[in-house]
Formats: sequence, structure tokens, C-alpha cells
Amino acid sequence: MNAAKTLTGLPPLEGSVKRGGSLADFIWFRCGGPAEWLVRPSDIEDLSHFLSQLDPAIPVLPVGVGSNLIVRDGGVRGVVIRLPKSFAEIGVEAGSRVRAGGAAMGITVATKAREAGIAGLEFLRGIPGTAGGAVRMNAGAYGRDVSDILVEAKLVLRDGSVETWPSENLEYTYRHSAVPQGAIVVEALFEGTPGDPADIGAEMDRIAAEREASQPLRSRTGGSTFKNPDGEKAWQLVDAAGCRGLRIGGAQVSEKHTNFLINTGEASSADIEELGEEVRRRVFEESGIELEWEIQRVGDPA
Repeated sequence: MNAAKTLTGLPPLEGSVKRGGSLADFIWFRCGGPAEWLVRPSDIEDLSHFLSQLDPAIPVLPVGVGSNLIVRDGGVRGVVIRLPKSFAEIGVEAGSRVRAGGAAMGITVATKAREAGIAGLEFLRGIPGTAGGAVRMNAGAYGRDVSDILVEAKLVLRDGSVETWPSENLEYTYRHSAVPQGAIVVEALFEGTPGDPADIGAEMDRIAAEREASQPLRSRTGGSTFKNPDGEKAWQLVDAAGCRGLRIGGAQVSEKHTNFLINTGEASSADIEELGEEVRRRVFEESGIELEWEIQRVGDPA
């Protein structure tokens, strides 16, 4: 452990530390620069101790599977925290509750709830990210948001302190929460209602089929690009502005769902971000509505 500190200049860690760790290997767009330091803690105590000893001037960014993330081509300064499988445990508790580690995938949480006869979590089947990321951004789909089912979340704050926040402390709004900068959501407690596993499974199947039919799931993409403005659908505004299939470099507006951008194979993150800004410009020209990014953009330009 002391050797790790000597080699990296970072505090000791039971988990792994990699300088220049690739983010493009696992984020959905499969492009962008590396993390200055890619850190995978072994458990909550390891993460807490590491952050408590880390220079406060060093920025910290948690990243799950990057299903709604553009990492710019110059990479991310400071420490990127990626929770390993040890943070993906899921358990069922009394009162139709499901406790999920921050690295647990939404589909896995929904499946566990179905097996236990807990309804109300089916929409997580349609969220291709981790429980921690879903809590942070108030992820939602098919008429429900995380704010509808979250009881509490356990956070490791930037200073290493571990706190459990009730849902109301997260001050949820559309795709936004009060999770502090640099904090990592390591656990979430969700609550549903008693239900029939067959009915729950049928709803999950419906969600899966609808996603398959309407979204470019087999492409290198990043999920919904823009937030839906009040009373409007972002994809309709993009389509009306003539952007379906629009390309810049290796980036393209999906022909299947116009609120998705795609890496056709050789796109840089700069291509994708430039395309998004061009779409915003054309939509504003056409409708007078200024689309807001839903995808998080991090890091430095090349």
C-alpha cells in the first residue's frame, strides 16, 4: 500500500489506481480521453479513507457505465472513481424495499424487485445505467423517476465522510439532484408496492420491447441528448428542424430516434459535442426554443 502511494502520489488504497486509465473502454460512446487517475476502491471504508486523505484541491468525478456521458478528448483531470462489482450487491427488505449498491445496474435492480414481487421499479429496466448514477441525476423513463421510489441514499462525500441522506435532502428536480460535487452514491434504498411477479415481468418486457423498437440500442450512443422542454418533446423539435441523420465527422443524429447522437465508428468526442451544438442552433432557429443538454459533458478539449 505504501508503494502505491509512492508510485502515484495519491493516498493509499486497497483497490486499484491507474494513471491515464481509459474511459473510452467502457463509456457508451467509446471515445474521449483518459482519466488522469482512474480509481476503483475495494469497499466503502476504502473509498472513505482514500478521499479523506486526498488533497482537497484534486477534483473527483464518479463515473458508472457512462451511458449518459461525453468525455472530451483531452481527458479528465484529477481522480475518476469507478465503483467495482463489490458495490453492486442487491438485497430485499421488509416493506417492499430493495437496497442496491451504487454499481448495481438498473435492469438488475428491477429484476430483483420482480423476483420479490415488488412493483413500481419496472421503469429501471429502461435505464441503462447504475443505481448510483440514477440517484444522482434523478433518472427516469416511462412516466416515473427515481424521486418516486427513493427512500434514502448513502453518500461518501468529497472529504471522505459517509452520510445517509433521506430522499427529500436530494431536492430532486427534472434530471437533477443536490448530490454534492465530488460525492459518490454508494448505496440506494428504493421502495415499491406489493405486486404479482408475472404482471411485473410483463411490464418489464413491454418496456424492453418499446426501447428496442424506438431507440438505437445497438449503436455507440449516450442516451437522451437533450432535456424535454416544458410541454415539448426534444426529439420532435430536433426532427422538425431537419436534423434527422445530420452528421459531423463520425457523429450522427440517429435516424431511429432524433434525441440520440451516435458514434458511427470513428467519431471524436469533439465531433459529438459539435453536432449537439449544431442541433441546438438549428432547433432554436426553427422554433425559438433553446434545448438544454441532458448528457453530462466532462473533461478538457484535445
